[in-house]
Amino acid sequence: MIISHKHRFIFVKTRKTAGTSIEVFLSKHCGQSDIVTPIIPRVEGHVPRNHKGFFNHIPAHAIRQRIDSSVWNEYFKFCVERNPWDKTLSHFFRKRGLRDPTLTLDAYLASGKLPLNYMSYTEPTNPAHIIVDKVLYYEDLTNGLRCVFSRLGIPFDGSLGVNAKSGYRTDRRPYHEIFTPKQAAIVAEAFRVELALHGYGFRR
Repeated sequence: MIISHKHRFIFVKTRKTAGTSIEVFLSKHCGQSDIVTPIIPRVEGHVPRNHKGFFNHIPAHAIRQRIDSSVWNEYFKFCVERNPWDKTLSHFFRKRGLRDPTLTLDAYLASGKLPLNYMSYTEPTNPAHIIVDKVLYYEDLTNGLRCVFSRLGIPFDGSLGVNAKSGYRTDRRPYHEIFTPKQAAIVAEAFRVELALHGYGFRR
């Protein structure tokens, strides 16, 4: 998570949406008084600062509670979201690569520990209400970032310069070629709020 007083933005970090790469890029443009939470394990080029009381994946509503209302109201707040089936596969392969090479997709789905993000950018009492100013989409991330960074006055040549936490996915087929109908249905049910918010479908 980043709160930049220099550029007047709040970046809310979601899971499996290139959040770490975006943080590393943005941290290089932040001022000394900005708030930048740590990344564990540490990523070269990322410099955390002034983060007492904040943490990496802190949700937007918790940030709102911790800062002055004028900052919340006046700063541009944004995050990134991703197709739930694609995001789920990315999360599965990372878990298998880091913790258990024998983990199967069925066992992973049965655990129920999927990378839900809507709680990070919606009102806790009303999941249908998004409380950030802009949700960018992973599928069109470069164009989305280009528009946001232009608004914020941050130079951007189309590359973040880092691809953090990648390299775990061993099966590069499109997600709709990997999931069985039963597995796809499990993901659809788990992510029903995000599907309703963003209009994702199994082929989008």
